[in-house]
Amino acid sequence: MEVAAAKRSPALPKPAEQIRADFPLLAREINGKPLVYLDSGATSQKPASVIEAIDSYYRHSNANIHRAVYDLGEESTALYEGAKQRVADFIGGKFEETIFTRNVTEAINLVRYTWARQNVGVGDVVLITKMEHHSNIVPWQLLCEEQGAKLDYLTVDDEGKLSLDELDTKLAGGRVKLVGVTHVSNVLGTINPAA
Repeated sequence: MEVAAAKRSPALPKPAEQIRADFPLLAREINGKPLVYLDSGATSQKPASVIEAIDSYYRHSNANIHRAVYDLGEESTALYEGAKQRVADFIGGKFEETIFTRNVTEAINLVRYTWARQNVGVGDVVLITKMEHHSNIVPWQLLCEEQGAKLDYLTVDDEGKLSLDELDTKLAGGRVKLVGVTHVSNVLGTINPAA
């Protein structure tokens, strides 16, 4: 076991077995085998800490945020804003620019209907990859059609990797206004170098 632990990626804080144990649903067996859940692009499983936090919130603090001046409403607002600040700090962002959405599809559409409609126009380019999920293609197709912009794609090589040289070339053209790239492709399993 020591050799396996030494070879473990430094990006994983604990072994896969321990991470798996954090997710109660993955303790199930189906057809006599441990559950392996591969549809997280549509619905992600929740770790026990998230389930417990949600349960605690609904049992003890559930109230309207930003609308109530009674104690429970103020407590709920403080919890919400505290979580938002922690996320902003974690991603290196600003509190006022950090927005919670229900899922990535909603977030992509929010960008499309707000920022992109104001900032992408005729002759501009929206750049995505050929490994994107449908939810990161259709909004940009519709935006480009509405705004007179062009949708362009980064190619994927035979190993499922993107060319950073091609990215540099396309960005150097000066017309790219938005880049939409998955970090981990649920189509190919590729982990893109987001940094």
